Amino acid sequence: MYTPPFSITSEILHMVSEISERIGMLAVSLGDSTPSPSLRRENQIKTIHSSLAIEQNSLSLQQVTDIINGKRVLGRPNEIQEVKNALQAYELMSQLDAFNENDLLHAHSLMMRGLVDSPGRYRTGGVGIFDGDHCIHMAPPATRVPTLMSELFEWVKTTDTHPLIGSCVFHYEFEFIHPFIDGNGRMGRYWQTMLLARWKGIFAWIPVETIVKSHQQDYYQAIAKSDSSGDSTPFIHFMLNCLLTVIKEYEVTNKVTNKVTNNWLSKTEREILNLINEDAHVTRKRLCEMTGLSDSGIKKVLGSLRQKDIIERVGANKNGYWVVKKPLAEI
Repeated sequence: MYTPPFSITSEILHMVSEISERIGMLAVSLGDSTPSPSLRRENQIKTIHSSLAIEQNSLSLQQVTDIINGKRVLGRPNEIQEVKNALQAYELMSQLDAFNENDLLHAHSLMMRGLVDSPGRYRTGGVGIFDGDHCIHMAPPATRVPTLMSELFEWVKTTDTHPLIGSCVFHYEFEFIHPFIDGNGRMGRYWQTMLLARWKGIFAWIPVETIVKSHQQDYYQAIAKSDSSGDSTPFIHFMLNCLLTVIKEYEVTNKVTNKVTNNWLSKTEREILNLINEDAHVTRKRLCEMTGLSDSGIKKVLGSLRQKDIIERVGANKNGYWVVKKPLAEI
């Protein structure tokens, strides 16, 4: 049986451990519930907008929101169709089997309906991955696609590799094969979410695509590095970093995590609180560098800590400093 080449580094193991721990804490805070319908909808919209934006769809987040809410939007017909198709595919996610190759073909038929001549069918000609006008990867011959995809699904169904790693490997190998004439990027990201959600259902609600979009050039570079090295290890590193970053931000935006007590802190909030306690003059930029969160993510964490009356800002943004108002042992 074919086994995709990759290495498990100490950094990969560390990220897998931390992601698993954070997901476990989120699962405990959620209990038997799921995120609120409004939060699920908001994250779904962010996911669709980000994934299509990576594929050069020019519609804004507000326009995507309006389309999904049934409002009329001025825009290119094909871009509007992309949004409607993606919504259908994501709403069907819970009914699909991540280990079923036919389900992937069905999802592609929904995702690309009206956009390509043969949605839901593997390509019959040559394709490549392009960053602008630059080809960063030329895919295998079309005649090899059915066999390569069958082998990939057989591997992901039977491997004992951790699902976090296995889903990244599948994503890279999918992009390497590039099985469809178009829609490979959005389908590769979609199917990794399928695999992750099969492991932990909460991944169906976490908008990983938003982080990939904000690091789009790194996404392409990770694919190129894996092509050059002949294995998916660089891509695994990249995607695990994206997963860890978005989970940290989700901990803050997910209001369910605060239901234990008013001052209960997520792991991300406690991490940033400890950094502030160590250096009262630490800047948002420095916090981004140390935690891997985006600037908007740091703002949300700081806003949450302020709302809980745990920290306050003294002085101007440039020359001011933070004050931790409660002893850490009591928080």
